[in-house]
Amino acid sequence: MHRAREEPRRHSLYCTALYLNQNGETGSAHRKLVPTYEERLVWSPGDGHGLRVHDLGPFTAGVLNCWENWMPLARASLHAQGEDLHFAIWPGSVRNTRDLTPVLAKEGRSFVVSVSAPLRRRDLSDGFPIRDAIAPDDFAWIHDGGSCVAAPDGTWVVEPIVKEEGTFVATLDPRMVARERQNFDPSGHYSRPDVLRLEVDRRRQETCTWID
Repeated sequence: MHRAREEPRRHSLYCTALYLNQNGETGSAHRKLVPTYEERLVWSPGDGHGLRVHDLGPFTAGVLNCWENWMPLARASLHAQGEDLHFAIWPGSVRNTRDLTPVLAKEGRSFVVSVSAPLRRRDLSDGFPIRDAIAPDDFAWIHDGGSCVAAPDGTWVVEPIVKEEGTFVATLDPRMVARERQNFDPSGHYSRPDVLRLEVDRRRQETCTWID
């Protein structure tokens, strides 16, 4: 959930990816562009305001949420800003991460970190609605995880981790990005802005424009 402090009081909820710097300050708040399936019962559609990347030193990082990672133009907007470390956030399940993560890496010639949460029935409170209908017993997996890391050539740095919780550490070499982009840079020498260009509106979408 995210609602910017400067906005008027509203009651719409947004599935939001926050970028927090080392001082705990919010650098960007990306509201998911299109809630997926039944999420539309809860989440409101987002906008392009948070389609931004952040300088992490050796890498330029961007993020998309869940099925946004399937949206070519959303990905292209991050490529155009120099993204070479992409974070793909998923609610869980290796079916989301196993096939797409290497594709995103090879397309962007970037490192891709897919973060996918595991969830068992025992993680739900006893008062959670239809808890027993969701899974048969406390140790049944509702989401089996699937977090993984792919290199810019599409090979695995960390293969999908299934039905396991923990902190997983990997070393990423930024020189791999340069090696892979020598022959294909999707927003550099292998782009054709004279033929194909993308326009992104990064304004917060409002129902009213005030002219005082």
